[in-house]
Amino acid sequence: MTAATAPATAPAAVAPRAANPVRDAAVLTRRNVLRLFRTPQLAVFSTIQPVMFVLLFVYVFGGALKPALAAQGFPYSYVSYLIPGILVQTVLFGGAGTAVGLSEDFSKGIVDRFRSLPMARSAVLMGRTLGDLVRNAFVVALMIVVGSLVGFRFHNGFLPAVGAIALALFFGFAFSWIFALIGMAVREPETAQVASFLPTFPFVFASSAFTPTSTMPGWLQAFAEHQPVTLTVNAIRNLTQGGPTASVTLQAVAWCVGILVVFVPLSVRKYESAAGR
Repeated sequence: MTAATAPATAPAAVAPRAANPVRDAAVLTRRNVLRLFRTPQLAVFSTIQPVMFVLLFVYVFGGALKPALAAQGFPYSYVSYLIPGILVQTVLFGGAGTAVGLSEDFSKGIVDRFRSLPMARSAVLMGRTLGDLVRNAFVVALMIVVGSLVGFRFHNGFLPAVGAIALALFFGFAFSWIFALIGMAVREPETAQVASFLPTFPFVFASSAFTPTSTMPGWLQAFAEHQPVTLTVNAIRNLTQGGPTASVTLQAVAWCVGILVVFVPLSVRKYESAAGR
């Protein structure tokens, strides 16, 4: 007589992991930061351009722009006027990496892989923008070192200098959400790179980044004096070199907050649509 065989018990079902926006964004931020370290040529080429701009404007255009600065009563050398503009230009131009990186993820099918995971819908975008914030922090630090080598100095104390750097990074983070939307709209890396530079150039060069707005035609001054790049550059310049900071800094921060309020929901909605959720 054989013993009855006990029925096999089915393994207990494992509950799917719940999405956690903070944890998921941290994982994807780490992914994007590690990619920077594993592709050092990307970091090298992303820093060559701003270094070239510093050298070009200091040693080629600096002499011609000194009279305009003297007329405005700027007490320091042109490089002290220039570096705040270079910091803002650097974080804006770095936004092209956000657009290109997202478009690459879509074109290579990585986003389809993310869709199959129990992941917060905003984590992909947050991970990308935070990863680019880390990259911007590295490049901004490098620009300050390069600027110091050619004569740039902080003339307004330590805490205002820290505030200036934080404002530059916050500005870059806010604009990275605009570039994220661009990257998802075009979906091709080459097109994303071109499309991201089109809105950047008017904002950067029609501003006070490299020359006083008083040297521009009257019709252009109206735009240049009130657009976010000029307000942010002026705030960083006053924080690093001295001058009234409260009003212009609040205006720059308000622009950043307004951009985030508008473009974070638009980018998340576009991601959901593009990813087929």
